Amino acid sequence: MSPAVTVTATCLRVTTKVARIEDVALATERRSLACTGPGDALVEIRAAAINPSDAKATLGLMPHAVFPRTPGRDFAGVVIDGPAELVGKEVFGSSGELGIRRDGTHATHLVVEASALVEKPANISLAEAAGIGVPFVTAQEGFRRSGMPRSGETVLILGLNGKVGQAATQIASWQGARVIGVVRKDESYAGYAHGNVTVINSSRDDVAAAVRDLTGGKGADIVYNTVGEPYYEAGTKSLAHLGRQIFIASTKATVPFDIFAFYRGKHTFFGVDSLSLSSPEAAEILRDLVPGFASGALKPYPIEPNAIYPLERAAEAYVAVLGSSRDRLVFKPNG
Repeated sequence: MSPAVTVTATCLRVTTKVARIEDVALATERRSLACTGPGDALVEIRAAAINPSDAKATLGLMPHAVFPRTPGRDFAGVVIDGPAELVGKEVFGSSGELGIRRDGTHATHLVVEASALVEKPANISLAEAAGIGVPFVTAQEGFRRSGMPRSGETVLILGLNGKVGQAATQIASWQGARVIGVVRKDESYAGYAHGNVTVINSSRDDVAAAVRDLTGGKGADIVYNTVGEPYYEAGTKSLAHLGRQIFIASTKATVPFDIFAFYRGKHTFFGVDSLSLSSPEAAEILRDLVPGFASGALKPYPIEPNAIYPLERAAEAYVAVLGSSRDRLVFKPNG
């Protein structure tokens, strides 16, 4: 057995919670990293996505976040140590633990379970692979829990142009379902899909009435609610008989719950918390999607040049991801 490779990594470090993201203090540290067991792999990070949850964890919104730590949940890079069959491979991955409960991906290198690594399809770049992570894992886990969309079904996406909304739209349309999406202003769908996506403006139209009209009175077989409470009533009223609704977030903890409508409609609700997923569990979900990305049926988010940051501009990137930017933001820690 060859000796373990040891590297001196440059890592972002967040030491304490802050009240406003503009006040976040992100230092860099030099740390020695190496595999500590036969199940580990050492990855040279070529790109790491910047998720809203990476920034929100510094605001005390994730009570299980530890301090100090290196943030970052998503990554893509090259394996430089670990199982022989992985060394030299271009890989990507995601996690609910990395960057929250343990040191994460906003660094030049990462030690992670080898089972957490997914081989990158050759037709997408490392930066694009890094951007797949949390949004696609969340979207796919919702469908895995509720039952994958089927050809002929209607899927209603609440929060269509958010990153999870776009991922859910891609997956649902890839599976042959019809997609209806809800936005809050006059705008078209911003992502990729197989076929047309019908868009409803919730600031102007009654969402449930519009969905009933578009489906001949039936309603949506699946409602994917990426926003939570603000769309709870509209989403629930849009459900077909035997419909399923998926929740991944909310602005409030409680909603008015109509028990009669729930059981008379034979509805099923599913909660998805991507933060509860280990790195290997997230990798299992990503492997479901690899054939879609490899064939071109699924498209990664475009990574615009102005959305790529060095680690030295991390504080600026964290402000941007919680601000007005709609780009998929990534670090390139190794140039």
